[in-house]
Amino acid sequence: MADIAHTVHVALGERAYDILIGDALLDGAGGILKERFPGRRFGIITDMNVADAHLARLTRSLDDAGLEHTEIVLPAGESTKSWDLLGQAVEGLLAARLERGDLVLALGGGVIGDLAGFAASIVRRGMDFVQMPTSLLAQVDSSVGGKTGINSPHGKNLIGAFHQPRLVLADLSTLDTLPKRQFAAGYAEVVKYGLIDDPEFFFWLEEQHEEIFAGGPARGEAIARCCAHKARVVIEDEKELGVRALLNLGHTFGHALEKDTGYSDRLLHGEGVSIGMVLAHAFSARLGLAPGQDTSRVEAHLKRAGLPTRLRDIPGTLGSTETLMAAIAQDKKVSRGALTFILTRGIGQAFIERGVAPQAVTEFLNEMRE
Repeated sequence: MADIAHTVHVALGERAYDILIGDALLDGAGGILKERFPGRRFGIITDMNVADAHLARLTRSLDDAGLEHTEIVLPAGESTKSWDLLGQAVEGLLAARLERGDLVLALGGGVIGDLAGFAASIVRRGMDFVQMPTSLLAQVDSSVGGKTGINSPHGKNLIGAFHQPRLVLADLSTLDTLPKRQFAAGYAEVVKYGLIDDPEFFFWLEEQHEEIFAGGPARGEAIARCCAHKARVVIEDEKELGVRALLNLGHTFGHALEKDTGYSDRLLHGEGVSIGMVLAHAFSARLGLAPGQDTSRVEAHLKRAGLPTRLRDIPGTLGSTETLMAAIAQDKKVSRGALTFILTRGIGQAFIERGVAPQAVTEFLNEMRE
């Protein structure tokens, strides 16, 4: 039976939903879904890796609850967030004759959550969906808040919609099957919440990160604290017109690095965020905004977690600074061509800086490549 250890409520009026965090939630999903969404049918969208590890648990639970369902299994990896595979997911939902009142179940990490949520937003002009995140990154970040979408050759997440889930089921047991590298990549997003505006959380992570990696009680607590943080931000700024942009700390640099490495296994999303957060602190220090020792402290913690922190940590040959700057210019936070960065005055003191001079960023990146 499902063991719900934490519940986080996202108070968005008529579109409010709960985030349930605990063990064996996939095994108890049928009962939870039947109680909350009676009379619905379900379209499960997942990828091949997650299907091998977890799909049988979910379908068995749905069968036991007498719930009708269909499965759409896509390739794994960041490249799945494409027009072609979005189309495959949409056509699969339509072929199963799912109606607007039925639900899409997004079973997987951030890639599947983003793609399945976007598919739900456009099929029959909008279906409800449930996030079932199976990676740490998805459980603490991408499954919460309603940002859905796919990538473009022009950049990451440039095509999509804001579409809130109806429920999030974060099964902690799924994290036990993650490779260490994948778990560490998700941990970068955990650290991000402390670096934005919660220095006490960052200091707590410095003490508890080994238990989090080992799967002790601190793991569930960390995930719940991250979800509560994101829920507060989403409630205040659902469409990312203001303070929600702070959640992109490290992402402007990170997304450019992901694009340069072809959205491949050379650099996982969380690894790009890790390097990006160090760069954001170092750039802030270079501008005289933050103390240099904070950059060192952040970098040291991310290194202890097994994450890359420097451009030279990326395998293979990195593109030119001009190539990186072209990717940065396509960032979603760019407004009228002006660069916007999330900078910091120190640990837990991030802020939005608009109108950053491209020449200053170019010079900084050139220095960081040395």
